[in-house]
Amino acid sequence: MHSVKIMQEETERGSKAMIWISYFVCYVARLIEYFGIRTDKTIIGEAFLHKIFGMIVLAIVLKVVHMSYEETGFSRKEIGKRILLGLGFGLIIFVIGYGIEIAILLSSGSFQSVQFYVSSYAVDANIATGTSIGLLLVCVIGNMINVLMEEGVFRGLFLNLAERKMQFIPATLLSSVLFGFWHMVGPVRNYVDGISSLGSTIGNIIMLVVTSGLVGFMFCLMRELTGSLYMGMAAHFVNNTITNLLHVVTKTGVDEMMFVRITIAQTVSFFIVLAIYLKRRESH
Repeated sequence: MHSVKIMQEETERGSKAMIWISYFVCYVARLIEYFGIRTDKTIIGEAFLHKIFGMIVLAIVLKVVHMSYEETGFSRKEIGKRILLGLGFGLIIFVIGYGIEIAILLSSGSFQSVQFYVSSYAVDANIATGTSIGLLLVCVIGNMINVLMEEGVFRGLFLNLAERKMQFIPATLLSSVLFGFWHMVGPVRNYVDGISSLGSTIGNIIMLVVTSGLVGFMFCLMRELTGSLYMGMAAHFVNNTITNLLHVVTKTGVDEMMFVRITIAQTVSFFIVLAIYLKRRESH
């Protein structure tokens, strides 16, 4: 009995250590691409190399901790249903977000149009790149790689490893906090490059860490509700891709209220998923 307890404690310590090691390795790769290679500043417009690297790290760690892809959340059960559910949910939520944004702009008399083109996402604006099929494919493929890596690592690997040591909600909080701080690299680079002031950088970091953390929490709830990563992956894909493709033009610029739109969409979706989770837990 004593030996079983020791083995369990060693497994828990190993799981926690593996989370931090994996996070550190992936973060270093992210820093190298953002500050060195800067793939997102090229015509590609996506920082995808460290995401591919992250998927390799995921595969290696799964081998080390003896965890299958199905255990992680890449279950084959009802894949199509889960993906369609996530896509539909994401689209409905952003219809609400865009609708409220346009209503606000109409009331102030500044709304002009909604335009479709591929852009590269920045912290405080979208940078137009074009409308060609090639750029559209790069945008879609780049976001697919992004979703596969982030959902696989944060909601798959980290959440499952954390649950070996703690209950679901604390494990979700850990995964979500790590996901929030994952997104502070962009604002820091803007400050280093002289694009934004210190005050603006701090504000952007707080905004991105909090909103990304909440979204990460929501995706964890989706994994718990569905038993797989696919609904969260699909909703995550819509969240990222629609921001790159659908733009609101006003008399003074483009996507000036992007943060308001995204905040509305993410807040509404978070509370809907949270309400469903709480109701499901209560019924059980």
